Amino acid sequence: MSKSIHILPEDIRNKISAGEVVERPASVVKELMENSLDAGATELTITIENGGHTLIQVLDNGDGIAPEDLPLAVQRYSTSKIKTAGDLFKIDTLGFRGEALASIASVSEMVLHSCDSTHPGGKVTVKDGTISDTDPAADIDGTQISIHSLFYNTPARRKFLKSPKVELRKIVETIRQLSLGNPYTDVTLIADGKTLLQTRSEDLSDRINSLFDPTYGENLLKVTMDKGDFSIDGLLGNLNLVRSRPGEQFIFLNSRFIKDRLLNSAVYSGFRSLIKRGEYPFFVLNISMPVDQVDVNAHPMKTEVRFKDEWRIYHVIKAAIIESLKDILQTIPNFDRGDTSFSFESGQQKKLFSPGNNPPGEFGGISNGHSQMPSLGKRDQTEDLKRAKEYASVLAEKQEGFEGLSSGKIWQIHNKYILSPIQSGMVVIDQHVAHERVLFEEALKSFEKSHLPSQTLLFPEKLTFSSDEYSILLDLLPYLEKIGFRLKAEEESRLRLDAVPTDMSLGSEKTIIRNILDHYLEHGKEYSSTQERLAASYACHGAIKAGDSLTFEEMQELVSRLFATEHPYYCPHGRPIIVQLSLEELDRRFERI
Repeated sequence: MSKSIHILPEDIRNKISAGEVVERPASVVKELMENSLDAGATELTITIENGGHTLIQVLDNGDGIAPEDLPLAVQRYSTSKIKTAGDLFKIDTLGFRGEALASIASVSEMVLHSCDSTHPGGKVTVKDGTISDTDPAADIDGTQISIHSLFYNTPARRKFLKSPKVELRKIVETIRQLSLGNPYTDVTLIADGKTLLQTRSEDLSDRINSLFDPTYGENLLKVTMDKGDFSIDGLLGNLNLVRSRPGEQFIFLNSRFIKDRLLNSAVYSGFRSLIKRGEYPFFVLNISMPVDQVDVNAHPMKTEVRFKDEWRIYHVIKAAIIESLKDILQTIPNFDRGDTSFSFESGQQKKLFSPGNNPPGEFGGISNGHSQMPSLGKRDQTEDLKRAKEYASVLAEKQEGFEGLSSGKIWQIHNKYILSPIQSGMVVIDQHVAHERVLFEEALKSFEKSHLPSQTLLFPEKLTFSSDEYSILLDLLPYLEKIGFRLKAEEESRLRLDAVPTDMSLGSEKTIIRNILDHYLEHGKEYSSTQERLAASYACHGAIKAGDSLTFEEMQELVSRLFATEHPYYCPHGRPIIVQLSLEELDRRFERI
């Protein structure tokens, strides 16, 4: 028996539509902010309670809505931004479909309060699809929309919301995107009674400092290029702002935030040899072009667009980036970052981490502090770990010859590897992954027992982070203190750093903490617990690097600590630490057998 075809009721149609537009509280904030900006608002106040679960409110000073239009504003396909089909191909506003308010109202309790320049204030309430009559309300300078109990009538959707902290971080991310695209609009974010963001009308450089970190402004390069009917302008971070995770790459089209992998890759290509795979530069770029050269009606979220000639834009962006980086590109040639000398180091004992360990003039001495270990994003870590464990089991059977490592016959080669003869041949140890294994296991033990030792800074350092990074670091403070960091939370997303782990080099504190945070967020799913996740992040970015010169005593200390670990043959990511070359293999290479 065939099932009859029928037309869905309007309330179900609205909820289906809402699923395309309203994914989470951040989606609501985006749609409401875009409406405010389209209305010419220069001041926006966003109020959030319980991560948007309870309340999302946006107040603006835009043009406002006449009382008789208030019931229309919350109905589907009602808009003032387009009138004909032809208008879809020349959209110059952030919103245009007339679906957002209706979709949001279908899965929440909405109160719309507005006042335009010629009428008194009015207010309508929407609940369960029912729009109230327009009631008189206090005169306000613009529009205020309050969203209560998001997804209250769709419990299946509501249970998929993350914790209030996570949802708030997504909201902050959304506000940051829209604020960067509209730097001359004042934006205030109040969450649970506390002001998290407050920006004033400012140029792009100042806006970046307000939203991220005051030090960003010191490391920005101007990007500008005109090419016929379109232009590109914005700011690009130098090598000091390169991060080990994505998230600080912003491209706007006529002030609309867009996601486009090809255009992102144009920026990366412009950096040429300056960044490695798995590193991401900071940039905020705006493409200005005629609206008929692009289709913004490609996706419900309006972040994916179609250009008439995307490759032309790609090449212009790449050229603009190269032009902005020309001084750096001329200063740093394309060469191997590692040392090419064969060193037999000995000398005065010093800590594994001490300032100036990198030889003068080496690339490592001017690096931004990122690990030399390649990104693991494209690797099958399960297979890596399996392979490393199999190799380790074979190697462990031959451990009887490893006593040679402590006999004094030990050298560093290319400032990357530790070389030593053993009874059956020779072993080569990767110094970075060896120290990574040491730090990883020591950090895990510190979480269970006592704190790792610290070295007190002569002068405490003030570290400022973006509001979302700051909130994550607050959650991690107890674990960071176990590792050896002494941090104190202060106002305005600032931490005071009083001490660092004894294994950590002085002078790179903020870089290492930021890299730890990046790795923690980027590779979190690879670990079974917060402790493992943070220990791996600290180990990856706290360990000595390829290119760091070690004394004889430092090499001995590292090897001794390595063989005191539970798993000395592979790092936390599954990479081998030790390679053994037998005498038989060496003889075969030299055609002795």
